[in-house]
Amino acid sequence: MAAITSSSFGQYSHAIVRGIPASLPAAALRIENQGEVNLENARREHAVYVETLKKLGLHVHELAADEQFPDCVFVEDAAVVVGGTALITRPGAPSRRKEVEVVKSVLEDLHLNVVEMQDESATLDGGDVLFTGKEIFVGMSKRTNQRGAEILADTFKDYAVSKIPVTDRLHLKTICGAAGPNVIVIGTGEAPQKVLKTMQQMSDYRYEKLTVPDDVAANCIYFNIPGKGNVLIHCAQEEFPESAKVFQKLKDYTLIPVPNSELAKVDGGLTCLSILINKSTEI
Repeated sequence: MAAITSSSFGQYSHAIVRGIPASLPAAALRIENQGEVNLENARREHAVYVETLKKLGLHVHELAADEQFPDCVFVEDAAVVVGGTALITRPGAPSRRKEVEVVKSVLEDLHLNVVEMQDESATLDGGDVLFTGKEIFVGMSKRTNQRGAEILADTFKDYAVSKIPVTDRLHLKTICGAAGPNVIVIGTGEAPQKVLKTMQQMSDYRYEKLTVPDDVAANCIYFNIPGKGNVLIHCAQEEFPESAKVFQKLKDYTLIPVPNSELAKVDGGLTCLSILINKSTEI
């Protein structure tokens, strides 16, 4: 597997997304009650997200919602894709295990090198995997365990994989993100700052740090679009005004705020809603 260079980090040709089932408001998993999800509003916000990916030039494969899987819109957890290799995960929540099947099918159709996580002792959620273009950080959370992290490292041998303890949060990327090949976005709370310190201790690289006052606002999506340069999808102004102001200080970026207030009630971030792939072949 050829390593991704800093100049190609953030370049994507395809995205996989999945619809929101009507079962989500009542049955989706959540760490704590953050209010009732308005299904109509959630679908409206999701449509904005999908349309944004299309406007950025990505070929978006839209999988239908499945009422059997209330959390299936959070498609990121089903696979980790780096370069031409896709690792099909084994989600930490047993109720989500069969979500991976349709995702695997699409990745195979794209002719990626698809690796399955078959060890039944392993768990891994894609939301716990932060790829910076240089290395991989994997959150050791309630959804991802030691064996899952080991299989991740075995799959992506070209990159150092560092295990980061995650407590009191669903996933690693609930409280951090990558805003470029050299930029880590992190929340100000105790948990994200502890995570950042561990990341700094374990990494051989030095990243610029962008600190946002709202922990969950650190979850963002970076694109390196030919002809457009740095593009960042981030939290909406109306949801996190102070964090949005921090993103606005970034120079030489096209900033795209996208609303996500409804799915955030069931611990869903912006990265959760897609699997991003750089592949020249059409879906």
